[in-house]
Amino acid sequence: MKPDGPHGSPRVALVHDWLTGMRGGEKVLELVAGLFPEAPIFTLFHFPGTVSRNIEDHPIITSFLQDYPGVSRNYRRLLPLFPAAIEDFDFTSYDLIISSSHCVAKGARPRPGAFHLCYCHTPMRYAWDQEHAYFPRRTGLVARLRSLVLARLRNWDVTSADRVDLYAANSNFVASRIERYYGRESEILHPPVDTEFYQPIEGPAEDFCLMVSALSPYKRVDLAIEACETLGVELRIVGDGPEREKLEKRTGATTRLLGWIEKETLRDLYQKARCLLQPGIEDFGISSVEAIACGCPVVAVGHGGVVDIIEDGEHGILYPDADQADALAAAIDKSATIGFNKMNLKRRAEGFSAARFEDKLRKLLSRRLTGWSLF
Repeated sequence: MKPDGPHGSPRVALVHDWLTGMRGGEKVLELVAGLFPEAPIFTLFHFPGTVSRNIEDHPIITSFLQDYPGVSRNYRRLLPLFPAAIEDFDFTSYDLIISSSHCVAKGARPRPGAFHLCYCHTPMRYAWDQEHAYFPRRTGLVARLRSLVLARLRNWDVTSADRVDLYAANSNFVASRIERYYGRESEILHPPVDTEFYQPIEGPAEDFCLMVSALSPYKRVDLAIEACETLGVELRIVGDGPEREKLEKRTGATTRLLGWIEKETLRDLYQKARCLLQPGIEDFGISSVEAIACGCPVVAVGHGGVVDIIEDGEHGILYPDADQADALAAAIDKSATIGFNKMNLKRRAEGFSAARFEDKLRKLLSRRLTGWSLF
């Protein structure tokens, strides 16, 4: 299959939900954008300086929501308008759309005959199976109105799913969610990790646990804090997000909230940490690959995308009880009794390298867009 029109180089547009920080989705976008250096990036919001120069060197086209008063502080409150904003973009000039989507980017409307590849980080969590984690309050007028908004959003999410010609899922876990909610099959394309930058060092680990995560409800940072406080082990948390104020109120002397840090500092933490904690169910878990690339084992709940990365007892410890801090604490203790081989962890991480991601993405597109000069 190929877009209609003459052969040659297709006109490419990239679509991403929003550009407000360099998290896992933005790292994927950065690599894809490098393959198409002339392609514009369409996004709901862009807060300059929050993403890499490699992304910001592209033309960035924002939606009408960009000019909303106080948008940098309150953009999440505009969720009911996100579908209209993504549909407002004009893609009639483009032969190939590549969307990087965890919310509404996959709802971009290509022109007839164009090809749309969606790299799906996940169907939107808060509208589907994690609604209660994001919105625990279930009574009152606000809760009722929110339920109506989310019901409409789910309907739009399903109906817009057919605008995509090919889904690439970042894990087997996400592929199953795409099939469940959209009724579509997908290719598995694990996210890229800079395994050349993240390297192990010699010497024993220091006695602290590490967590690298946006501070959002489903990440279950609270469980990591409780487990480490129970054990009397220092916990260093890298990341920021809407839960920060709440988490600050419950942290004790053994917990440090570091915010987002430079990647060199992050690498140093991975190299020295006793283990990386992942108590929330992740769609994939780029930080887990970064950790094992540095020789740091992972202690994670054994559900979600992490099972594509970690073999229990080989690269870390997987435990079954997602909502139990004592189960996490027991898994941390267990990890200390296993002499994980740093080079074995590093070899596992190499399977998720940026080079392998690029190669598979090129093959996916070349197989579908025959007759075009893509790269």
